[in-house]
Amino acid sequence: MAAETFLFTSESVNEGHPDKLCDQVSDAVLDACLAQDADSKVACETVTKTNMVMVLGEITTKATVNIEQQSPDIAQGVHGHFTKRPEEVGAGDQGIMFGYATDETPELMPLSHVLATKLGARLTEVRKNGTCAWVRPDGKTQVTVEYLNEDGAMVPVRVHTVLISTQHDETVTNDEIAADLKEHVIKPVIPAKYLDENTIFHLNPSGRFVIGGPHGDAGLTGRKIIIDTYGGWGAHGGGAFSGKDPTKVDRSGAYIARQAAKSIIASGLARRCIVQISYAIGVPEPLSVFVDSYGTGKIPDREILKLVKENFDFRPGMISINLDLKKGGNRFIKTAAYGHFGRDDADFTWEVVKPLKFDKASA
Repeated sequence: MAAETFLFTSESVNEGHPDKLCDQVSDAVLDACLAQDADSKVACETVTKTNMVMVLGEITTKATVNIEQQSPDIAQGVHGHFTKRPEEVGAGDQGIMFGYATDETPELMPLSHVLATKLGARLTEVRKNGTCAWVRPDGKTQVTVEYLNEDGAMVPVRVHTVLISTQHDETVTNDEIAADLKEHVIKPVIPAKYLDENTIFHLNPSGRFVIGGPHGDAGLTGRKIIIDTYGGWGAHGGGAFSGKDPTKVDRSGAYIARQAAKSIIASGLARRCIVQISYAIGVPEPLSVFVDSYGTGKIPDREILKLVKENFDFRPGMISINLDLKKGGNRFIKTAAYGHFGRDDADFTWEVVKPLKFDKASA
């Protein structure tokens, strides 16, 4: 009897998508504040529509940024007007955060998400380097992968469907779009072993996509949280990332949870896992930490959890220090398009694996 497979789909959007434009503006404001004042407290939201960008939110900083200050009530509970030691810094809000990792790709990320994200990044690359000069900034990608469930581990079998909708100039034909996308975008991104004669391609299925960006649709910060994380795999606590400083555990908590999950997989403790942490506003220690290896663990989940607690400090102030999250420059704007996880970049410190040692002989 043949093993039963299933289909799973992930999507992504390009940096010219209106929601992603907003994420980039919000993170650019955060970077600018941190560059001048590492203790900046930033909650920056952006809205855009045709010929309009509106920036709003709350900021407490010594930097010269003209936005309303954070509520003093929140400030006192979270960081004590900058007088608390790092280990005493409380969470910026209550909430739950998740980290996820899987051994199905070298990035220890889900293949469906990796391919959708890389297709979007490749669209931007061929637009900027002139390979496909007709491509315009807005666009969406989607990849459906056929998987085999191998005792809880996800094993990619093939790519079932590729969907690309890219903005383009008025002169290019639909046939040219399809041919260029297959040759210059899909082939360089998706390994040939995953493509076969039955793979389905939907390339600009609506026919035309000339008007895009904020002209075609309104944009808002934080509206692409699944694209930013794991493409629908694992779980999501609901909090967005962009425009938030490290005391906002929506961001820093999700980063440390990813590092913990990735370290579990990279250390050989499991083939797939999820890590959840939860916080109360103003309280440094997490309320709970949870690990689930989906039955793929080499040791019981309770023992994996013990290792995680021994090796990771989940207090927000210590996350900022250990992951160096107060650095400015263009640190966070790089995260605002093409995903916060699985990236090979020195600024993505949460992607650095921390070895977790266990007795492999008794596993």
